[in-house]
Amino acid sequence: MRVNLDMGKAVYGWMMMKDENIPGTVVRTSTIPEELGRLVYLLTDKTGTLTQNEMVFKRLHLGTVSYGADTMDEIQSHVRDSYSQMHSQADGNNAGSTPPRKVQSSAPRVRKSVSSRIHEAVKAIVLCHNVTPVYESRAGVSGETEFAEADQDFSDENRTYQASSPDEVALVQWTESVGLTLVSRDLTSMQLKTPGGQVLSFCILQLFPFTSESKRMGIIVRDESTAEITFYMKGADVAMSTIVQYNDWLEEECGNMAREGLRTLVVAKKSLTEEQYQDFENRYTQAKLSMHDRTLKVAAVVESLEREMELLCLTGVEDQLQADVRPTLEMLRNAGIKVWMLTGDKLETATCVAQSSRLVPRTQDTHIFRRVTSRGEAHLELNAFRRKHDCALVISGDSLEVCLKYYEHEFMELACQCPAVVCCRCSPTQKACIVTLLQQHTGRRTCAVGDGGNDVSMIQAADCGIGIEGKEGRQASLAADFSITQFRHVGRLLMVHGRNSYKRSAALGQFVMHRGLIISTMQAVFSSVFYFASVPLYQGFLMVGYATIYTMFPVFSLVLDQDVKPEMAMLYPELYKDLTKGRCLSFKTFLIWVLISIYQGAILMYGALVLFESEFVHVVAISFTALVLTELLMVALTIRTWHWLMVVAEFLSLGCYVSSLAFLNEYFGIGRVSFGAFLDFTFITTVTFLWKVSAVTVVSCLPLYVLKYLRRKLSPPSYCKLTS
Repeated sequence: MRVNLDMGKAVYGWMMMKDENIPGTVVRTSTIPEELGRLVYLLTDKTGTLTQNEMVFKRLHLGTVSYGADTMDEIQSHVRDSYSQMHSQADGNNAGSTPPRKVQSSAPRVRKSVSSRIHEAVKAIVLCHNVTPVYESRAGVSGETEFAEADQDFSDENRTYQASSPDEVALVQWTESVGLTLVSRDLTSMQLKTPGGQVLSFCILQLFPFTSESKRMGIIVRDESTAEITFYMKGADVAMSTIVQYNDWLEEECGNMAREGLRTLVVAKKSLTEEQYQDFENRYTQAKLSMHDRTLKVAAVVESLEREMELLCLTGVEDQLQADVRPTLEMLRNAGIKVWMLTGDKLETATCVAQSSRLVPRTQDTHIFRRVTSRGEAHLELNAFRRKHDCALVISGDSLEVCLKYYEHEFMELACQCPAVVCCRCSPTQKACIVTLLQQHTGRRTCAVGDGGNDVSMIQAADCGIGIEGKEGRQASLAADFSITQFRHVGRLLMVHGRNSYKRSAALGQFVMHRGLIISTMQAVFSSVFYFASVPLYQGFLMVGYATIYTMFPVFSLVLDQDVKPEMAMLYPELYKDLTKGRCLSFKTFLIWVLISIYQGAILMYGALVLFESEFVHVVAISFTALVLTELLMVALTIRTWHWLMVVAEFLSLGCYVSSLAFLNEYFGIGRVSFGAFLDFTFITTVTFLWKVSAVTVVSCLPLYVLKYLRRKLSPPSYCKLTS
């Protein structure tokens, strides 16, 4: 059975990868394809999984004025005017032989204007990132890479941006569209091109990369022309709200943008003197060289800079939903699968995307756990949530942690009753923890879908992991059991391939058990007839051939069987819901097949006794012929949709048996004494032999077929209602 099931699973995986409706699918494990047919909970990431992870800059908010997609030309004109004014001032200062520091002395007065504030915001956005511009070498230039790159430094058509996140690329592409372009970058410097074509050089003094714990990134740069040192920082509003100076608009505008489905970033800056920076650099270097608690000391030194920073702007980028996300989620819901969305985005953004994707219908009541920080608040929220029915749940990672700390069982019990759950501000560890808790509290199958490195822990914790090859690399895809290219492929993967894999594995396993039990029953009856003598009924090749040549191909052809067509399974996802009950393969079905095997084995042997009483010396040929015919008939009666390979398998096995009668004479008793008599062709080719063997076979199979027919008529399964 192990060999047959493993071969069957290999066939299921091959079918998934060859399905033209889900191109690019890769099966990375050959042991759990039937798990796709028994899923109850599907946990999915948002960015890059439900959405395309292709960011488009949509909104810039300065506190007093907001710019949208239709007013970007105003920002472009402000940036152009600002740099032309600065260049004219610089030319005047150079003509008067004044030092460049004069520009800095007049800066505070200029910054009060909207134009200067926009200029500072755009400048901060184009400097604070980890983006690197890449230039493709021109065709026909070989061996002169340096010259080619030098020629292409300012050719926009050959420039592409590379970064660890699509958000970063979207911001730098937007600054290019408004006139300030990032033209080159290395480990220590950065060059920008102004609308007038001049190049500004900045020296990168320090870089503080983004982490999922800090939720922000920072950079310290020195302007080569003015020697100004500036610390720029951008990050999530929860991290930046305590860092920037007091303001009365940041929280409200972040909420407004999030309700529109935009991903928000807060940008701030802080000017440093040379003395301040040198002091920081000394302390930072000492912290990095520390032998004990290095991470904490480095974080403490960086946090000493992150105080009273000047709030420059708030940015909003939009991430469009992937194609067919809404019908796919609706299909999963109709199939009885509960979808949980786990994301690192803020609560309003996650709620907006959940509603736009129809994960949470707009008409459905939604209960939001807001800022649960204590046991008492968690108790009140749970009581309020308990009074609601058929209500979606939205909760943040901090609130979730508090609820699980004090009321783990109660919270999971209520959450599992929800049609949909949205967890926002989730860390990778929390995602994996939620999967584990679901498995422990429900005992049901879980599936995790993600596209990035932060989803790997969730994917590996689930019973079945599905990775999407997206913009964030292939970490999730390589760590998952199944790899797909788009979220909409999940529907066909589960409804068609998962369902078929489970039903086929169940049928294959039961038939292999039946095949072994029926021959064991026949041996038991045979031994009992002959006073429990230790004489094998079938010897040598007959025992090996029974499980291989004579019955393997028809039984294994069950991996091609299907109860409904793939289009029908996609149209009626309710068919999938029946599988979660586990009725295809259970103790009940196992006992039924045991009884069938005992009944058929007894009928075959006792039938041979009754009908062939005078010829019972030919018991091997009689019983083995009836056994092979019974097995082939049982497979034929079980098949619901015939495939041409199934017909070939049936006739091939029958042909192999008939032809083996000629050259396996010693096993059937031809040419040697078998129980005191000779077996010859004249006996097995008589009409009497044929009709008596046929009669025994019919008696063993016909009652089962009648019972199956009556059951299908009186209590038909779901698929029969669609095929009738």
